This record gives sequence, structure tokens and C-alpha cells, in this order.
Amino acid sequence: MKAIHMTAPGPADEVLQLVDVPAPQITRPTQIRVQLRAAGVNPIDTKLRSRGVVYPDALPAILGCDGAGTVTGTGTAVKRFRPGDAVWFCHGGLGGAPGNYAEFTVLEEDEAEAMPPALDFTGAAALPLVCITAWEALFDRAGLSTGQTVLIHAGAGGVGHVAIQLARSAGARVAATVSTPAKAELVRELGAEQVIFYRQEDVSEAIMAWTGGTGVDVVLDTVGGETFRSSLGAARVYGHVVTLLDPGTDVAWKTARDRNLSIHFTLMLTPMLQDLPAARRHQGEILRHCAQLVERGELAPRVDATLALAEAATAHRLIEDGHVQGKIVLLIT
Repeated sequence: MKAIHMTAPGPADEVLQLVDVPAPQITRPTQIRVQLRAAGVNPIDTKLRSRGVVYPDALPAILGCDGAGTVTGTGTAVKRFRPGDAVWFCHGGLGGAPGNYAEFTVLEEDEAEAMPPALDFTGAAALPLVCITAWEALFDRAGLSTGQTVLIHAGAGGVGHVAIQLARSAGARVAATVSTPAKAELVRELGAEQVIFYRQEDVSEAIMAWTGGTGVDVVLDTVGGETFRSSLGAARVYGHVVTLLDPGTDVAWKTARDRNLSIHFTLMLTPMLQDLPAARRHQGEILRHCAQLVERGELAPRVDATLALAEAATAHRLIEDGHVQGKIVLLIT
């Protein structure tokens, strides 16, 4: 089969290579074999490629956590799927289990979910990682509910554009930060009520003006570093700040303490990294919830570009340039 091998940490053009490798085979009775039709490309893919995969002795590695495709084979104990079923999932791509920059993959049946009929393979491959990430951040960590306010940083990004839709579906009011007028237009279309150009405005001041001086109930930081540090002043007293990334040093923890903030971290890859079956099952439940939102028209992926599998390096460069709105997807077969 065709696949993209990461041969070593380094620049995309140098270390991502299209190769022919043996197709994976079912080795356990609970596994399914999937012919991949599309693979989502995420910022974590570019970081693993540039810094090194989680399991460096596994090189060469196949990257790509997000996949969607058609079941072509099942183990003898598989009950939920049969050949021909369309599935979507977040599995592999960290340097251990092979990822989805490939024509075929094998995974446990409970690691996949039935694809929403309203989505094509491109849309389905764009959503799993960002849906699970946004859901865990907003609902599992921060407990966002109807009538509350939330600030979503980088609202036009992969996680951000999904988080806006999830928050709106829950009845929350949304503010989002953006860098360009085009991204502002996108987040407004998705339901953001307040749009903040973070390069021209003081985000905390803008939030205080929007909320009448109280701050938002929840802040979702998808950027880290200075964005996290500045977020502490935007949350209300007893509010929640959730970050996906390292806050860095020189954090004004006194501000967080004085405002009695709840600080949360979320990394949706933890169940995969630490082999937590119950947590993996919960993420399957999240995908099923998101599938229902898709079917009701309350959630839709924004795919900025589709590229061929052989163009994986180009996809990485586009993400690293920072101008992507939504997601990039590799089309495979």
C-alpha cells in the first residue's frame, strides 16, 4: 500500500516520504481493517514531525491521528461493524500504532464509530481529534452550560471553529479571537457574538466591555504561552480557564488565585498514550454525540484545503504558516 513515512525529525520536505509498504492485517479477533479514504492533518502532526514522535524507536512512523474510511475486513469477534460500513476515528499516529497517512489501517472495533450519514469522508476525517478536544475542554473540564459566556481563542482554527459550534449548540454565548477580517467573517458565521482582533485590541479589556465588567464564565486557550497568561484577566471570579498547551513561565498565578479561577489542562491523546480503555470509550461517546449534532445541522467541519496523500509535506507547511481556517484533509483513495 501507499503510505507517508516520517523517517526522522526534521523539515517536512525532507522527512515525509511517499513509500510502498505492506498493508496491515488483522491479528486479533476484535480488530477491523479499514480502507482509508481521507486523513485529517492536525498541528500535533507537525509538532511530532519537527520534534520527534512519542516513541522514537518506532521510526519510520506513519503520522495522522484522524481517519475516515470503509471497513474491508473484521475479526471473528467483531459485532458492531461489517465490510462496507463507513467509520471515523482518532487512532494512532504518535509513533506507536501506525497513523492514517496511508491507504489502510487496522484498529480495535471500539476505537471506531459509525460515520454520520450527513458527512462525506473528507468532512468526517476533519473532525474526530478537534471534536473530542473541544468537547472535553468545554464540557468535561469547564462544565459549560446554557446561558454562560465563553471566550474561544483562535476561533477560526481547527479546535476553535468546532468549539464555537459546540458552545452555541449548548446555548452559550461566544466571543472569539481572530487575526484577520476573513477569520472574523468565519467565526461570525459559526455563531460568535463578539469578535476580537487580538493583534489590535486588548483581549481582557474587550471581554470586560462585552460582559459588563464581570468576565466570561469559561476561557478556552488553544494557543498557550502569552495567550494563557492574558486569559486569566478575562475570566470571571470563580470562572474556568482551560488550556490545550503549556502555559509557559512567568504566569501571574496570583491573579488566578485572587479570582478563584479553576485552571484545567486537556490533552485528548492521553487515553491513547496511557492506554486508558474507559477514557477511550468515553471519547467514542463524544463522537456519537457530535454525530448527532452533525445530523441536526448544528456542527459542520470547515475544510480549508484538500490535498493528495503525496502532498502531506505541503499540508504540514500550510499549518505551520498559520493561515489555515478550519482543517486540512488528505484525500487517499
